[in-house]
Amino acid sequence: MAIARKIRSPVLVLVACLFFAATVSAAGIEAVSGETIPLSGYSPTSNQVYLFLTGPNLPTNGVALNDITKRADEGHFTVVQVMGDDSWSYKWHTGNVNGRLDDGTYTVWVVNGPNDRSNLRNAEYGTISVTLGKPGLSAGISGGITTGAASPSCSLVITSEPADCSVVVNGEYKGKTPLTVGNLYPGTYTINVTMFGYMPYSTVVELTNGAEATVTAYLPPERGTLVVNTTPEGAQILLDGAVAGIAPVTLINVLPGGHNLTVVKEGYVTVQQQVSVEAGLTTPVSLTLSPVSPLQALPIRTPGLVIATLAGLSCAALAVIRLRSKNK
Repeated sequence: MAIARKIRSPVLVLVACLFFAATVSAAGIEAVSGETIPLSGYSPTSNQVYLFLTGPNLPTNGVALNDITKRADEGHFTVVQVMGDDSWSYKWHTGNVNGRLDDGTYTVWVVNGPNDRSNLRNAEYGTISVTLGKPGLSAGISGGITTGAASPSCSLVITSEPADCSVVVNGEYKGKTPLTVGNLYPGTYTINVTMFGYMPYSTVVELTNGAEATVTAYLPPERGTLVVNTTPEGAQILLDGAVAGIAPVTLINVLPGGHNLTVVKEGYVTVQQQVSVEAGLTTPVSLTLSPVSPLQALPIRTPGLVIATLAGLSCAALAVIRLRSKNK
C-alpha cells in the first residue's frame, strides 16, 4: 500500500528593511536606546515572519524582540503577520523589552519559520544591524544614497527570465519585471528578484551620478524534494533507475516532473511507482513491502530443476504408498 501527499515548503526571499529618521550607515541603523524603530520588509511566499534579536549580553541563539527574557532556542519569537501585498511591518519599542538593552550593536533576524540562530541551515532569513547608543546629535539620509551635491538622477532597468518576477530594491518592493526604477541617488543598491517555483536572484549595483544600470536576472526552476519511507526500513531506493539511497531517505534537488521510483529489498516483492515532484514542494511517499511467497521464492529461471525435483517427490510418495500396501 502506498500513501503519497504533498507538503508545501514556502521559499522565503526576505530582505529586512528599516525606515528610520536617525542615522543610516553602511553598517546598518544607528538609534538612541529607548526609541521606537519601525521595521518592515517583504515576504512573497510566507504568511508570517519570526523575529529575534542577538547582541551584547544576550543569549547566543537570540531572544524575542518584545521580551528579551524569552529565548529563541526555547521557542519564543516575535511573530509578525504578512499582509496581502506581501509586506510586513513591526514597531520595535527598544525601551519596552522587559529589561534593558546595553549600548552596542545588535542584529535583528527575520526568518520564515520558528528557527533560532543555531537552526538556520534549512531556513530563509534576512538580517539588519542596529546600533543603540545614548542620545546625541546626528544626521543622515536613508535609502543607500550619498550626501552632498548628488541628485536623484540615476535609474535601474531590470528584466528577468522568466518575466513577471517580483523586484525588491534595498528592501523596498518596486513591482514586477520588466521594470524601470528611476529618480535614484548615486550609491549602492541591493536588488532581489524572485518568483515562486524559481531560485531567487540577488545582485549589488553601484550607481554613479546620472548613471543607468541594466540588470538581467536569470532564475532557474526551483527543484523539489522527495522523502521515501518503507515498511520495513532498509530497502534500496532507485530513482529513474539510479541508486538514490536506503530508506528512509530524503532526496533533494529533484527536477520537477514525473519520476519512476523503484524499491528493492531481499525477501520482499520489488515495488515500482510513478511519483510527481513539484518545484518548491516536499513530496513524501510511504510504501509497505509484501514478503515474497514460497512459490515466488522458487528458482523460476531453472524449470528443469523444478520439474526434476517434483518428479523425485512424486516417486518417493508412490514408494511409500506401495510399501504400506505390502505390509497390510
